Amino acid sequence: MASNQAIVVDQSASGKLVIRDVAMPQPLPSEAMVRVAAISLNRGESRRAMQEKDGWRPGWDLSGVVEQAAADGSGPQKGRRVVGLLHTGAWAQYVAVPNHALTPLPDAVTFAQAATLPIAGLTALYALAKRGQLLHRRVLITGATGGVGDFAIQLARVAGAHVIASVRRVDQAAGVRQAGADEVVIGDDLAAFAPCAPYDLVVESVGGKTLAAALGTLAKDGVCVSLGVSAANESTFDARKFFATGRTTLYGFIIFDEMQTEPAAAGLARLAGLIAAGKLTPRISVEAPWTQIADVVRQLLDRKFPGKAVLHVAGAPGAHR
Repeated sequence: MASNQAIVVDQSASGKLVIRDVAMPQPLPSEAMVRVAAISLNRGESRRAMQEKDGWRPGWDLSGVVEQAAADGSGPQKGRRVVGLLHTGAWAQYVAVPNHALTPLPDAVTFAQAATLPIAGLTALYALAKRGQLLHRRVLITGATGGVGDFAIQLARVAGAHVIASVRRVDQAAGVRQAGADEVVIGDDLAAFAPCAPYDLVVESVGGKTLAAALGTLAKDGVCVSLGVSAANESTFDARKFFATGRTTLYGFIIFDEMQTEPAAAGLARLAGLIAAGKLTPRISVEAPWTQIADVVRQLLDRKFPGKAVLHVAGAPGAHR
């Protein structure tokens, strides 16, 4: 029987995250055993890891190869390259993944590219869907330099939207324009947003005064999807302007709840297909071996880089394909 290692919390370690021996997973009949090649980091799981008890295993995003197909005969077969996600514990050499959260990869998609898709890619995909048809709609993306923001810009462009990206600093404008933004606003308040308003859809991840500004610049029938509070938990906004605009909506978004409507495998297949077709390009700013987990998590939490960080798992077959 092969051995298994995973990234676990150790509060006594300098970076609080270490690699330890763990038990091999025991897949349910509808789960496949996956040999993980690459993992992607997200702020949510990383922040939680800094506070969890010793032994807790973080991790949502993974890509790799099916080591053992699901016993019930469903899902990808042995030897298939796949991308998938778990609610926790994905940062390991071997994991058991439900088939509804696992999909085969096109040959043109690398493990590193695939690993970026589960949380950031699906969040952008499902958030954009809250306004329906986006052709010629005006879409504002706040927090545009992050992983979700980068995917949202590209996917909105694919859907035919006019995309406005919000960034905090002038030096960040070039990156979001390269991702596909038609216009860029510098700043996070009403004065910054107003010149490009009104917006049919806002994908909002900052909170605080940014959320307030977004709610005050919606078009009639406009939707603001709130999916994060990187700046502040509380927001004070002009309620009269919000409801008087007409049929405006504030939508609270949690990615794992959205997956109850559509299996993650379906969305992952669409996203991987867009990469293979050259219509979507994950922005990977950091790529390193998983032994550097503690350092890369700290960089992520300190916002030292835009886009995504991908770590390659030791001993994985074809880890850099």
